Amino acid sequence: MDTLRTVAVWSVVVGTVVGLAFFARGIRQIFRTVRIGRPAPDRVRPVARRATGVVREMLSHERFKNKPVVKVAHWVVMVSFPILFLTLLTGYGQLTTPTFALPVIGHFPPIEWAIEAIAWASLLGIVALIVIRQRHHPRRAATVDGAADGEVRRAGRASRFFGSNQGQAYFVEATVLVVVLCAIVLRGLEYALAAQLPATEHLATGWHFPLTAWFGASWVGVDRTTLEAAAIIISAVKILMSMSWFVVIGLQPAMGVAWHRFLAVVNLYARREPDGGPALGPLQPMRGPDGAALDLEAFADLPEDARLGVGAIEEFTWKGLLDFSTCTECGRCQEQCPAWNTAKPLSPKLLTLALRDHAYATAPYLQAGAALMPAPAAAASGAPADAAAEAGPAIDPHTFRLVGNVIDPEVLWACTMCGACVEQCPVDIEHIDAIVDMRRYEVLMESAFPAELGKMFTKLERKANPWGMAPRARLDWAKGLPFDVPVVGVDVEDARGLDYLFWVGCAGAYEDRAKKTTRAVAELLDLAGVSFAVLGDGESCTGDPARRAGNELLFQTLAQGNIETLTEVGAQTIVVTCAHCFNTIAREYPQLGGHYDVVHHTELLNRLVAEGRLTPVPAAAPAPGEAAASASIADTVTYHDPCYLGRHNKIYAPPRELLAALPGVELAEMPRNAERSFCCGAGGARMWMEEKTGTRINSARAAEAVATGAGTIATACPFCSVMLADGVAAQPAAVDGAAPARVVDVAQLLLERVRPPA
Repeated sequence: MDTLRTVAVWSVVVGTVVGLAFFARGIRQIFRTVRIGRPAPDRVRPVARRATGVVREMLSHERFKNKPVVKVAHWVVMVSFPILFLTLLTGYGQLTTPTFALPVIGHFPPIEWAIEAIAWASLLGIVALIVIRQRHHPRRAATVDGAADGEVRRAGRASRFFGSNQGQAYFVEATVLVVVLCAIVLRGLEYALAAQLPATEHLATGWHFPLTAWFGASWVGVDRTTLEAAAIIISAVKILMSMSWFVVIGLQPAMGVAWHRFLAVVNLYARREPDGGPALGPLQPMRGPDGAALDLEAFADLPEDARLGVGAIEEFTWKGLLDFSTCTECGRCQEQCPAWNTAKPLSPKLLTLALRDHAYATAPYLQAGAALMPAPAAAASGAPADAAAEAGPAIDPHTFRLVGNVIDPEVLWACTMCGACVEQCPVDIEHIDAIVDMRRYEVLMESAFPAELGKMFTKLERKANPWGMAPRARLDWAKGLPFDVPVVGVDVEDARGLDYLFWVGCAGAYEDRAKKTTRAVAELLDLAGVSFAVLGDGESCTGDPARRAGNELLFQTLAQGNIETLTEVGAQTIVVTCAHCFNTIAREYPQLGGHYDVVHHTELLNRLVAEGRLTPVPAAAPAPGEAAASASIADTVTYHDPCYLGRHNKIYAPPRELLAALPGVELAEMPRNAERSFCCGAGGARMWMEEKTGTRINSARAAEAVATGAGTIATACPFCSVMLADGVAAQPAAVDGAAPARVVDVAQLLLERVRPPA
């Protein structure tokens, strides 16, 4: 027994020293790697709000709400880490004294209950997570009878774990499983040992061992020496397994599946929104090497050799590098990504992992270069002298260029910026911000972007709209309306006396299908007695497509012009029909000094219906020969959530409430709806780019809508209307001559019921 005890003690001592040393090494390497990033302003304060948000997020596991089993399993495994740490401390004492208990709390019943409850729950939780990983393993998703290798690989993409490091995940799962089992077995041994001594037999009850007495009692008759030896061995195994975990993760600082246990707390704390919530809605402004936001005036003052956007790994902020380090490889972003789901090369997870691995591979060289570079040379790199140490050394811009060397250009430009990845990420990685920053570098520094975007940029520069149409045609949509649409500066002096300034948007003014929505909204506002006016040719593109394509300079030029116009006309409350215009004016113009009260047309129309100013009526009975048209009005409706209305701005209820207010209309939800809605494919400036690989995103979404059996597909964004209409037209039923589902805006459906067709 003495020999066993001696061997166990020395093994544990050596294992602990080595484990903690390697763990400290890993922390140091992560810190040094994250530190090469640029400053990230406003990510530390307010401390109390951020800390409260972290606690709330960790306890609620809100991001797991769509996966209830995973949510519960992960929660108990997470909670077991701090609680079962007490059993690890107890294990050190049990190496010399098997009956050892922590002072004061060692036999405190509430603590014992918590330990046993969490141990058993954690055992069930880790087993559940292991089963889930195996059930959704890429090899199972890739099981295709008689399929060729390429087909099997494509099928394997259906698994959210495709591309994850399975070996690392198995090691983490095995560690948790072994440690939890050791903790449970030790509790049974503690019961048996306590029952054999008169001095402690009062402890051997269900009061102190509520969930382990049932099997610990069966060991009471075992020889005490054997029980003590077993306790020593199990304690040593538990400690050494824990220390081996420290060694492994210390050697692999990029092992996010393990390190997220610590880094997630920091990453959640430093997220963009202090009160919590994903990094959606407005894009972050482009920043200089010192972290300051760049406006048009600041752009003009930059030195000629300044680098804009992110072209090398050290040009990400430290928060961006922390994002990459924190990735758990769970694949929930990949599972929701419309590009990945339609066989495009983009996977948010694989993009993050590629950037993470590149960061850890290059960071030591960047650190060494920064240490050797004299201060004047560092300042010459374009960074201010006081930021030279953080900005890193000057390098050939093509040596470590990300796009082309680390990230394939097709990957970068496949993103629709729908936000599904950000919405689903449990550790709050800001995928969209990283992609936009890389696009900014490609556009502004390298002039490397898809040819279609070059045409779109030219149209924005010359005509102030991506369609390249003449400004004088912006009011063509109003021709033939039974009332005059007032124009600010022509029919009314300014917008100060109006209820709303109606921002029509480029699609609403120029695209034929979107014009119908614009007319419907105008007619509904007129019927409700709402005073409004438009800017006519005073409008120009909000700049959304330019900004999401990476052309920040063009965006700010357009935005500043619009802000000057809106300020000049005294715009106070603005109603818009385009989800992209809504997001840009409401959420991004404040970055440039434009602050307005902006409402989406579905919000306003829903309010008007609720107030009784618009009253939907049942569909009119069909006239002879018009049965089909009338049936389409009274048909079952499915609603598609526009990404920039729903996920990015959390407006889910008003459109559905409007549909519910229409007599006889039945809403049939698609499987993917609300925050899990599938993109139409138009976001991220993809409206003006061709899809060259895989299935078209709009076709995939249209097929899902048609599969509900609804005769009408409603949405609330002109981009979505265009994409879904094209997608429906490409469906097999439409091609074969069957009547396709019609795609309309919610406002059009409301107008049909407020004023039924003649």
